[in-house]
Amino acid sequence: MNSIVDTRQEWKVIHKLSDMVSMVLMGLLANADDWHEMEIFAKSNKDILRKYIELKNGIPSHDTIQRVMACIKAATLQTIVSLWHKLLNDGETEKLKKIFCIDGKTMRGSGNKNQNPLHIVSAWSKEDGVCFGQKSSDCKGKEIPMIQELLDVITVKDQVVTIDAIGAQTEIAAKIKKGKGDYVLSLKGNQPSLHEDVSVYFSDAEFTDEVKAQGLYLKTTEQARGQIEVREYFQTSDIGWLKSKKEWHGLKTIGMVKTTCKSDKGER
Repeated sequence: MNSIVDTRQEWKVIHKLSDMVSMVLMGLLANADDWHEMEIFAKSNKDILRKYIELKNGIPSHDTIQRVMACIKAATLQTIVSLWHKLLNDGETEKLKKIFCIDGKTMRGSGNKNQNPLHIVSAWSKEDGVCFGQKSSDCKGKEIPMIQELLDVITVKDQVVTIDAIGAQTEIAAKIKKGKGDYVLSLKGNQPSLHEDVSVYFSDAEFTDEVKAQGLYLKTTEQARGQIEVREYFQTSDIGWLKSKKEWHGLKTIGMVKTTCKSDKGER
């Protein structure tokens, strides 16, 4: 923390910079992903936070958190975040077997007229809300190299890594397998040939009935956004026919998720 240069006018400072950065890092572990949530998290856990940081003048407002964090250079903040998560991750894989969800988001309000907003790619465990690593950039559109860099600093051995469609890259799959992990990657238009092959394969009703009979099928129903969402999951290891199979290192199965939404206006 001492490496951060505090550019604020000293006579206006109410909250210590180190306190605020520590509070934000702890908030990230609790999945607080905007400044309002950071403030709510800190107020809800102020007694616990005071065991580690001073908070002499109480909890700063979300506006104050935003302004102060925007003054810190992205490279400096990334160094601190990397050290923080290295500390958390030391020896962790010996205790826990995780599903690592890798996704990206833009920290709203982290930019100003002098710098672009901070874009962060995180590896986190949905089961317990712990973030195991992050990479950041002040330039949007670098998600793929950020994911590759993140995979270099986290331990994926014996873990399952899930990434949305932007991570469906043969290089990323190979990197995960090189680290002795497994992957679940979403398919969309960025892999048009593979996406079409899998879509056509699962469009055969007779085949999907066979998948159900083999027990490789799951159906869930939940209410969300004022409608009923029914999701059907199909999976098969019958991939010998797949032309691009050799390009995807360690590929074992393919699957499909079929979503049906029911509302007062009908089914879609």
